[in-house]
Amino acid sequence: MILTTHILSGALIGTKIKNPFYIVIISIAVHFILDTLPHGDYLNSKSKLKEFWKVAIDLVFGLGLVFLILFSRGEISNQVLLENIAIGIFFSLFPDGTTFLYIWMKVKFLRPIKRFHEKLHFHPDLAPEREFRLKNNLWDFFISLASLLFLIITL
Repeated sequence: MILTTHILSGALIGTKIKNPFYIVIISIAVHFILDTLPHGDYLNSKSKLKEFWKVAIDLVFGLGLVFLILFSRGEISNQVLLENIAIGIFFSLFPDGTTFLYIWMKVKFLRPIKRFHEKLHFHPDLAPEREFRLKNNLWDFFISLASLLFLIITL
C-alpha cells in the first residue's frame, strides 16, 4: 500500500478511538490487514536510496490531506484529537518504518518483523502484480477514498 492509504486509515482510527493504547494496536493491525490486499508498490527490494523522493511526495500528500481536512473543519486547535490522529498516523506507518530501518539502515534485530510484514503481501516482491500502476493499486484507491470520505463526513 502507498503511505497515503496508511496515513488516511491511521487518521481515521485516531478520530474514532479515544484510548491511545488502542489506537496503537488497531493502527498496526490495520496496516498489516491492508497489506494483505493485492497492491503495487513504488519501491521494492531493488530500489535505490535516491528513489526515496517518492516516499517524500507520498508523505506530504497524505499528511497534507489530513491537515487540510482538520483545518477546514476547525479542528486544528483540538489538542486531544490532534494527538490521537498523530498516534494513529505514526503507528499506521510504523511497519513500513521498520522495513526501511532493516533494509537501508541494516538494523538486524528487525528482521523477524520485516519477514512477517513481507509474508503478508498478496504477491511477492518484484512480481509484476506489485508494480506501481493503476491496475495494481485499485485497493489503495478504494481504501484511501473511503477513509477520506469517512474523515470528511464524521469530523
